Amino acid sequence: MESFSPTWAAYALVWVATVVIAHLSKHFHQKKLNLPPGPRQWPIIGNLNLIGTLPHRSLHQLSLTYGPLMHLQFGSFPVVAASSVEMAKVFLKTMDLTFAGRPKTAAGKYTAYDCTNVTWSPYGPYLRQARKIFLTELFSAKRLESYEHIRVEEMNSLLLQLFKSLGKPIVLRDYLSTGNLNVISRMVLGKRYIVESENSIVTPEEFRQMLDEVFLLTGVFNIGDFIPWIDFLDLQGYIKRMKILSKKFDRFLEHILDEHNAQRKDETDCVSKDMVDVLLGLADDPTLGVKLERHGVKALILDLLAGGTETSATTVEWAISELLKNPEILNKAAEELDRVIGQNRWVNEKDMPNLPYIEAIVKETMRMHPVVPLLVPRCAREDCKVAGYDIQKGTRVIVNVWSIVRDPELWEKPEVFWPDRFMGKDIDFKGQDCKFLPFGAGRRMCPGYSLGLKVIQSSLANLLHGYRWKLPNDMKPKDLDMEEMFGLTTPRKIPLVAIVEPRLPRNLYSL
Repeated sequence: MESFSPTWAAYALVWVATVVIAHLSKHFHQKKLNLPPGPRQWPIIGNLNLIGTLPHRSLHQLSLTYGPLMHLQFGSFPVVAASSVEMAKVFLKTMDLTFAGRPKTAAGKYTAYDCTNVTWSPYGPYLRQARKIFLTELFSAKRLESYEHIRVEEMNSLLLQLFKSLGKPIVLRDYLSTGNLNVISRMVLGKRYIVESENSIVTPEEFRQMLDEVFLLTGVFNIGDFIPWIDFLDLQGYIKRMKILSKKFDRFLEHILDEHNAQRKDETDCVSKDMVDVLLGLADDPTLGVKLERHGVKALILDLLAGGTETSATTVEWAISELLKNPEILNKAAEELDRVIGQNRWVNEKDMPNLPYIEAIVKETMRMHPVVPLLVPRCAREDCKVAGYDIQKGTRVIVNVWSIVRDPELWEKPEVFWPDRFMGKDIDFKGQDCKFLPFGAGRRMCPGYSLGLKVIQSSLANLLHGYRWKLPNDMKPKDLDMEEMFGLTTPRKIPLVAIVEPRLPRNLYSL
């Protein structure tokens, strides 16, 4: 009698049957739970078919049917989406510790040194220590003040570059991204990386492309993150790109660390000149609660580079776009600048408390165009109840900030760009009021918000003070396209093109 030899078809049949049985078993188990309302689910994919190219808008439309706390299934994982200020308070403040986890994603694994940066690290001692390092060592008021000369020098360089372009249409995003990257690379790495140098391990163009790829790959909806059993297929090709990018960054960051360690050995008085020096000093500290390994240092450096460039540039580009679409607001901003600053100097960071309308424009821009409209997903660390509904451990949590800032019960004329809504109102940037969350809130709030605000406010104030802005080719404000594109950040789909003319005496532009 011949022995039985199963075919590949039989293996495939068993595999499919196992997946289907597991899905049905999970489905029947969930029937016993009191879950929040939500749309019906398809086998295997769940509700992924309902999410379009702008997920925050798709979720907003679904919330109009199913309510401010909605249950979804993204592939193999349950998801709850919060779209009201009350639900945001529960997840970000009242039950912040319960929902302080992060889901495991390919982006965290491949572009963040196996989730050892602040963004993707699971909640625990390592994350608490990393956040403490960011808040007390890297973004302390004293540290940021010591780097003010860098921000001033790079702002002056940006303003001079704009002056050289007079009369020609410019792509504003290119200028802003270069300026912000120069600021953050000097603060973090100790020198510019968007200039040609014989000693540079990457060219300026390669460095910019690497950062662009990080923003893209961290924000994509990778199918394998939601349906793990097909992850190995890499259907969209994202994981292959992540692995290639990871090798490029590791080569670059290894060079940075070797360079800094060599300088530290050569100097008897080892003074921290930049943020890499600070991190390397902490890595050598035997009293540190959790040992900061070399790969952890690289992950934190990458966090600083990525978080410190694109978000600020995106916000300023949206602000200028809205002002070009609303000339009366642009004129009002110019009037405040002329009255407070005058025509004989540029705006300093210390001037900002005296420019409430500029601050209101920044806040209104962040309200209308939240850079991270869904925040970074959280994850339930234990079984719990929210508003009487069962939330299982491992459930992914999405807070739809985009929905909250368009709630007509919270905001008068929510679809209108109207900075005056913030005048005389005590609504801060720090997540205390959950109806306005530009940097998130709670234990996972962006630790670099103080630097981001300085760069955004100072950049916008000087761009408006130093130049008149107009659209090219006699374009009317109403014709300006305001479509957005989803990713790690949510920038304009079509970069803003504008023409600038000087407002101040010519001698100020020699800088």
